[in-house]
Amino acid sequence: MQPDIPNVNEDPEGILSQVKCFALDMDGTIYLGERWIDGAKAFLERIEASGRNYVFLTNNSSKNAAVYVEKLERMGLFVGEEKIVTSGQATIHYLKRYFPGKKVFLLGNALLREEFLQAGIALEEECPEVVVTAFDTSLDYQKMCKVCDFVRAGLPYLATHPDYNCPTEDGFIPDAGAIHAFINASAFRYPDRVIGKPNADIIDYLTTRVNVERSHIAMVGDRLYTDIAAGRNHGLKSVLVLSGEASLEDVQSAEVRPHLIFSSVREMIPFLL
Repeated sequence: MQPDIPNVNEDPEGILSQVKCFALDMDGTIYLGERWIDGAKAFLERIEASGRNYVFLTNNSSKNAAVYVEKLERMGLFVGEEKIVTSGQATIHYLKRYFPGKKVFLLGNALLREEFLQAGIALEEECPEVVVTAFDTSLDYQKMCKVCDFVRAGLPYLATHPDYNCPTEDGFIPDAGAIHAFINASAFRYPDRVIGKPNADIIDYLTTRVNVERSHIAMVGDRLYTDIAAGRNHGLKSVLVLSGEASLEDVQSAEVRPHLIFSSVREMIPFLL
């Protein structure tokens, strides 16, 4: 039975008072493009002033941690790479655990390739043993033909995350899930394993990074099928913000519902005492 839909901008059970670490989605939750969502920076300051911690947890694997740090610095927030948790990092963690030493064909842009190489993952273009697909903003037809060939041949097939679209200041652009659909249309396979939200692997990786019990972590995001499902399905508190993709109407028909709903992260500030 579905839990009731919580009232917007309310926390009658004091859920936020129990949170020690906030895992924050980025696109649509903290910023859009290079623009802060109103009140987001003050929200981050309030988290730290209240003695809590936060990390940014993003499915976007088109950028590495260093690029996010540089972007946030341009926007006036100075944090280290320890604050950034990406689906690309979680995928590297998964590969090292379950496919150690295997040669990987990576459908990803130069930033992600660099991150994989720095982590010691062997990348291979012609005779790989594993296929990994990401949000490749340098995608071209030659790459798509090659990845479809490898997937069609039956190689283990992983994906960094499932998002169909990535929000921008001007709307949405096709994301990794759209690439999966293209590959399936040609090779008749979807990924064997998707690492990013809402799946368990990225949450397992998150907990190793923050060293906080799941019951004291809140997943905050704007997407029901990734952010909120990740929280609900894996023992975290889930907080939906209405500043990005999901609307209240979407919550009515959603398979999973959040513990809390706020118009934006700004409305959460009064509850962080």
